Amino acid sequence: MKRSMLPLLAALYLVLAAGCGKQRKGLEPVPDLPRDQDRPAHGDTLVDPSIADAINLIPALASDGASHAISGLTYNSLMGYDGTLNLYGDLAERWEVSPDGRTMTFHLREGVRWQDGRPLTAQDVLFTYRLMIDPKTPTAYAESYKQVKGAEVIDPLTIRFTYDKPYCPAMESWASLAILPRHLLEGKDVTKSPLTRKPMGSGPYRLQRWITQSQIVLGSNHAYFMGRPRIDRTVTRVIPDTATQFLELKSGGIDQMTLTPTQWARQTVSKEFLAAFNKFKYPVNAFTYLAFNLKDPRFADRRVRQAISYAIDRDEIVKGVLLGLGEPGVGPYVPSTKWFNRNLKPYPHDPAKAKALLAQAGWKDTNGDGILDRDGKPFKFEIITNNGNAERLKTCVIIQQRLKDVGIDVAIRPIEWAAFISDFIDKRRFEATVLGWSIGLDPDQYDIWHSSKTKPKELNFISYRNADVDALLEEGRRRCAEAERKKIYDRLQEVMWEDQPEIFLYVPYALVTVHKRFHGIEVTPRGISDRWWNRWYVPKPLQRGQIQP
Repeated sequence: MKRSMLPLLAALYLVLAAGCGKQRKGLEPVPDLPRDQDRPAHGDTLVDPSIADAINLIPALASDGASHAISGLTYNSLMGYDGTLNLYGDLAERWEVSPDGRTMTFHLREGVRWQDGRPLTAQDVLFTYRLMIDPKTPTAYAESYKQVKGAEVIDPLTIRFTYDKPYCPAMESWASLAILPRHLLEGKDVTKSPLTRKPMGSGPYRLQRWITQSQIVLGSNHAYFMGRPRIDRTVTRVIPDTATQFLELKSGGIDQMTLTPTQWARQTVSKEFLAAFNKFKYPVNAFTYLAFNLKDPRFADRRVRQAISYAIDRDEIVKGVLLGLGEPGVGPYVPSTKWFNRNLKPYPHDPAKAKALLAQAGWKDTNGDGILDRDGKPFKFEIITNNGNAERLKTCVIIQQRLKDVGIDVAIRPIEWAAFISDFIDKRRFEATVLGWSIGLDPDQYDIWHSSKTKPKELNFISYRNADVDALLEEGRRRCAEAERKKIYDRLQEVMWEDQPEIFLYVPYALVTVHKRFHGIEVTPRGISDRWWNRWYVPKPLQRGQIQP
C-alpha cells in the first residue's frame, strides 16, 4: 500500500515545491523586466528531467551520467575547468608544478567544510587518492591516479603528489577527482556505504530526498565556500521518454530539457513557445557510435567491422535522425576540438565494397534467402540500446535497414537504462550496442581504448585490443608538448579509422531549452552548464512561490 502511494506523493511534492502562490504554466509568456528589477537574487526551483534514475552517488563508483549529474553538485575537486576551458582552483586556492612537471603541490582553501560541519583537509584528499588506487575499489577511473608514485600531506591544507615520469593529463585528473569525506568512509566497505544514496559532500547542493525512479531533490548549501547558490533547489525528475519530457515542459512540470532534433526544428518555433523559453544550440565533446562485443569471433574480424562501416549511411542518419543538427562521425575526437585529425573523412556509404569485404571474410548467401551465412550459420545479431532515447532507436532502425541491404539480419532491443548498464554492458552480455561517449578536454582516452582496461566495470567494455593503439596511448601520456601530442593523436585516429573498433556514427549538437525566467545564462565553449548554480538566477518579480518540503 505504501509503495503504491509513492508516485502520488512525488507528484504532490512537485506541485508544492513549485509554488503555492503562482501556478506553474510552461507556456505562459515571461515579461521583460525593467533594468532596475533584473537583478541577481536567491530563490526558486529548477526542475530538470533525466531519462534514468541515478545508480550510485559516490562518484568513484558511478559510470552513468545520471549519477554524475547529481554528485557533481554535491562534491568538489581540487581543480575545475571554467567556461573558456581554463583551469581554476576549486578546493585548491593555489598550486605549484615543478619545472619537470613531476611534482604538484596543492594548497587548499581555508574554512571549507563538509556539509555535516567537519573541516575538509588534505587528509581527505590523501584518503580519496588512496581509495582510488585500492584494488578493492570497483572504479573505472583509477588509472590516472596509479601514475602517482608518492603522495604526502605537508600540513592540514597542503598536499603534494609526485610522479616518476611526466604524465600529461595529470592536471585534468585532479579536476576530475571528487574528494570524499575520510571521516565517513575510512575503514569501511565503500560499496556498502550509506553515501551511495545519501551523499555528504562539500558542494553547492545537498541531498534532501531521493524517491527511487521518481525524483531527486537537492537544496542549496547556504554555507558553500564559493557562496550560496542563487537557485535554492533543484529537482531531477525521472522521465524516461523525451516525448513525455516535452509535454511536461509545456505544462510547467519541468524547466529545461535537451530537445530532440524534431522538437528543436518543428515543435519549438511558435511565438507562444519562444515567449516562454530560450533555446541554445552548441557543439558538444561527444559522439554516438555502434559498438561490438569484440570477443564475438564475427566482429573480431576487422574486415567485418569495415564492411559494416561502409554499409551504414552516416549522412542519412544525420539528415534523417538529427535533421542536420550534427555531423557525421569519423573517430573518437570531435571536429570542434583541436585534437581532431582533419585529414580523415567518414567512411562513405558503399554497399558494394561492404559486400566484397564480407565475402573476403567468408560470408556468402549460399541458400538464396538474402542473408549471408558462414559455416551454415546466418549472419544475425542483436543491437541493444537504452530505452527512451528516440535518436538512438531511430539510428538503430536505419542501421538495421542498411545492413539488411548487404545481407545481415539485425534485431533491435531497447532496454531500461539501469538494467542496460548493470545487466548487459557491465557483464558484457551483448552482441552490439548503440551508445554515446562524452569525452574529456585532454586528448588522453586510455581508459576507453587501452587493452588493459577491459575488466568488469572498466570502460573498454567492447574488449578492444590493438598493440599500436596501446603504444600510442602510452606515448601520448608522456610527451606533453602540444605539437608532439597532436602528431601522436593524429596517428592514433588514423590507426582507429582503419581498424574501426566501433562505428563512429555522428557528433550531435546540444539542443537545450530553458524557461525564460532563468537569467544569467551564457553559451561558452563548454556549453551553458558551466557553474550554472552561481550564474543563473531568477529575478524576484519572476520567482514562483515556494514552500519548504
